[in-house]
Amino acid sequence: MAIRNIRELGEPCLRKICKPVKEVNLRTKILIGDMFDTMYEANGVGLAAPQVGILKRIFVVDCGDEEGNSVPYVFINPEIIDREGVQTGYEGCLSVPGKSGMVPRAQKVKVKAFNENMEEFEMEAEGLLARCILHENDHLDGIVYVDKVEGKLYDNSELYPEEEQ
Repeated sequence: MAIRNIRELGEPCLRKICKPVKEVNLRTKILIGDMFDTMYEANGVGLAAPQVGILKRIFVVDCGDEEGNSVPYVFINPEIIDREGVQTGYEGCLSVPGKSGMVPRAQKVKVKAFNENMEEFEMEAEGLLARCILHENDHLDGIVYVDKVEGKLYDNSELYPEEEQ
């Protein structure tokens, strides 16, 4: 697979509404593999197709598990069908490098989507995984987390000063 260029805030593709995927073909499977490779290379936990310049309703997420194992998910044509509760926490984005801000999101989410084999599934998630799903799903509608930040958008150096050696 390949590492793709991550588009940054200000590039028009990040503000467009993505088109539904009608079928998964070889190009789609290559895109999904490239998205995982790109996300892992950038130390991210999620990546949406418009972040690599592709206006398709696809995103990938891997928040891992409590033991630090990889837990990759593919969401094609996702639809949020339920939200519950509220969590507020810092969010960042590979398309807004070096920045973070406080964003309120649902604590729990239920999503319906298709996987990389176009098999429909429903999934319930909470905490970080719910936050990631909602964040990446917003990308498919041209919404970037900075649109939802409450208060200041911080430079990460303000929030996470490097430890002194």
